[in-house]
Amino acid sequence: MSDTAPTPAPSQAPDPLPHRARIDSYRERLRVGRESLYTRFDQGAPVTELVLAHSDLIDGVLRDLWAEHLGDTESATLVAVGGYGRRELQPASDVDIMVLIAPDAEPRLANQLEILLTLLWDIGLEVGHSVRSVEDCVREADQDVTVMTNLMEARLLAGGSALYARMLEVTGPGRIWDSARFFAAKTAEQRARWEKYGGTAYNLEPNIKENPGGLRDIQMIAWVAKRHFAARTLHDLVRHDFLTEAEYHTLIEGQALLWRIRFSLHRLAGRREDRLLFDHQRALAHAFGFCDGPNNLAVEQFMQQYYRTVQELNRLNEMLLQLFREAILLRDALGPPVSINRRFQSRSGYLEVVNPRVFQRYPLALLEVFHLLQTRPELEGIRASTIRLIRENHHRIDAKFRDDLRARSLFMEILREPNGLTHAFRRMNRYGVLAAYIPAFANIVGRMQYDLLHVYTVDEHTLSLIRNLRRFAIPKHDAEFPLCSAIARRIPKIELLYLAGLFHDIAKGRGGDHSQLGARDAWDFCQQHSLSAFDSRLVSWLVENHLVMSMTAQRKDISDPEVIQTFAERIGDPNRLDYLYLLTVADARATNPERWNGWKDALLRELYHGTRRALLRGLDNPQAQDELIQQKQLEALRLVARYGADPDACRRLWSKFSLDFFLHNSPDEIAWQSRQILCADPELLPLTVIRPVTARGASELFIYTADRINLFGRTTAMLDQLGLSIMDARVMTTDDGMAVSSYQVLDQGGNPVDGALRMEEIRTALTEELLHEEDSEIRVARTLPRRHRCFPVDTRVSFSTDEPNRRTIMRLSTLDCPGLLAEVGAVFRDCGVRLQNAKIATVGAEVDDVFFITDTDDTPITCENALACLRREVCKRLEQHTRDER
Repeated sequence: MSDTAPTPAPSQAPDPLPHRARIDSYRERLRVGRESLYTRFDQGAPVTELVLAHSDLIDGVLRDLWAEHLGDTESATLVAVGGYGRRELQPASDVDIMVLIAPDAEPRLANQLEILLTLLWDIGLEVGHSVRSVEDCVREADQDVTVMTNLMEARLLAGGSALYARMLEVTGPGRIWDSARFFAAKTAEQRARWEKYGGTAYNLEPNIKENPGGLRDIQMIAWVAKRHFAARTLHDLVRHDFLTEAEYHTLIEGQALLWRIRFSLHRLAGRREDRLLFDHQRALAHAFGFCDGPNNLAVEQFMQQYYRTVQELNRLNEMLLQLFREAILLRDALGPPVSINRRFQSRSGYLEVVNPRVFQRYPLALLEVFHLLQTRPELEGIRASTIRLIRENHHRIDAKFRDDLRARSLFMEILREPNGLTHAFRRMNRYGVLAAYIPAFANIVGRMQYDLLHVYTVDEHTLSLIRNLRRFAIPKHDAEFPLCSAIARRIPKIELLYLAGLFHDIAKGRGGDHSQLGARDAWDFCQQHSLSAFDSRLVSWLVENHLVMSMTAQRKDISDPEVIQTFAERIGDPNRLDYLYLLTVADARATNPERWNGWKDALLRELYHGTRRALLRGLDNPQAQDELIQQKQLEALRLVARYGADPDACRRLWSKFSLDFFLHNSPDEIAWQSRQILCADPELLPLTVIRPVTARGASELFIYTADRINLFGRTTAMLDQLGLSIMDARVMTTDDGMAVSSYQVLDQGGNPVDGALRMEEIRTALTEELLHEEDSEIRVARTLPRRHRCFPVDTRVSFSTDEPNRRTIMRLSTLDCPGLLAEVGAVFRDCGVRLQNAKIATVGAEVDDVFFITDTDDTPITCENALACLRREVCKRLEQHTRDER
């Protein structure tokens, strides 16, 4: 036996017992052991001790079972690999083992090994196992870096030590996977993993193991250190001058926090779980001692701690991998320094300081470094040694630094530089410079909002918004948003737009209206940086009003000239409209990229064009409603004639329509719907037609049928059942008792309906439902999404009067759940309410819907008792519906 890897002495094997009793005995041993770990965890024991203790518990069980079934054979070896091999075993982690076996022993030991592995599952262990010869290890490891990595973690548990020693020898860096090849493969693996998880550490439900900044990144550092430096622990990197003591402690403390979270997650879920799901975040926050505050929920405080930790780990990972790259890949190829100025030079494409004391002697260089990267596109980044110096010296950005005219001028140069702004700001945030220079920004670093609307932390969202604004100004991206790109080229000072983006959410979590608080911060910053009063007011105004345009598009009927006039009066001039439109589009896309779609794009574009026309026309010269309707009718008649329909027949049809039909539809919609009715066979009603894509970026579903009770409820229930999201609903009853209904719909992916078969499926199902004379209650079979169950949302109903259009506006906020509109429609039926129009908006897990309603005589509902009754019935029905869904 090799004296370098002695076989551990097995613990005393238990007396033979009947099979079932032996299984129960081991299960109880594991249960008691884990309960002891949980007790120690609750008593505050360091999690580093607990994962070691758990590994020791499993070691004892496996050694006893090995002794029972294979004794002291030298022909097979039991080896712990992976996280278990590192002795980092969480409560529900897989127990990864490998059985090394001599080739000639496999036939005679196969049955014993099969019994052993089956028994491991029977006693409740989640086992990941492989059975390999030493030759198998070499062949498979050489082909797969993941296998190689697992073998590097190998730890002898029981059996023949000679096989174990031989395996370590033939898979060492001198035989396969030299450190350069290993480093290149693992960095490529990390890039692919980051891309899989969205390239950010700031997802709403992050994976604490696999996300950037997660445990896998720490393991990545350890693997490279082990392969190249033969390091046994992360502290060995301090000895090799890759980490300072302070950085090492940051790394270990971050790892301990993630281990503690993972330990708690496994315990809460009762199984292996590495995702910080909404289901667990609140419970974890309270378990970690956080309490709800006046401005921040406990869960938001807990998640901010998590995000700031992984951000710091991500920074260390970046710095260390760059140092490894220089030591491993560029060992003999690191070029000579090329001078840039008295403070900086470049080396092999990376920027570095000429002297380690540069930032001490000239603190302004802490901003200069980022400006140099912008102006020298040939530079790939900053050398790791300089990154370390930035991190160690950013505390020098103090009040005196911020008051220095040279610093303010340099920051504005960064902002005005035509290239590299996004990268500059992201680096400034990563290295702590942005929060140091703008102290209010420090409050939003790692800050999350506990909802489904904001998918990133506030700082990540802000930087994504600025990225979106930058793309509007870069010609090669013109095809993405042509209107935005055209506007971006004509606004006078695009840096004002970037400043508004930087400050728009800077006051989140401070209490009060973040738009107003942020506007004051923006004004102060602009004045300190010598912007004119005009420019400062514009930036401050944009921050204060950054939500106004999206809220108007989502909640108002923007086909109503009164709405456009009111919005235009708030905007004031076309220049402000241009800036606000760009900020609004960039903000919406950065809030939740997956929820951005053609419908939202079209809504904002329609509002922009309508408002611009009103501003150019003059705020004191609003367009009269009659004039607008006449214009629409003339244009619609021109389109109808192009379709080949009879204009006179069209006029006769229109004589039965209310003015609302023309006011709230575009000429194209008026013409298309009129043509469908004129071409329909009166004997084959109901008429249901789908237009695949409209100018609004959605599919239009048009229904023409005899009016009947609860038509809206039945239609919306069927559309919901078919997996369609209703974005807009317009319902009208003609003078001769026909219902004219138009729905703008998207599929569950946020796209228009695609494919002839799919459209025919929808049309057929809806037609069959409408052919039923009786008012049937359709129960939507789709279930409430898992994420939505984690957000308690109260149902709120409010009313206002739309005097010019003689209707009542009902605004509904409640939990988004399947069948919601059908329930609302049923209440309208029971309360004698007629729906004219609806604006459907989903904000995270909450709907914010607006219904334009009248009584059965088409007059506004003004009776307070009637409105109170309607509110009560809506709340009662929806709260019951939500309980049923949960």
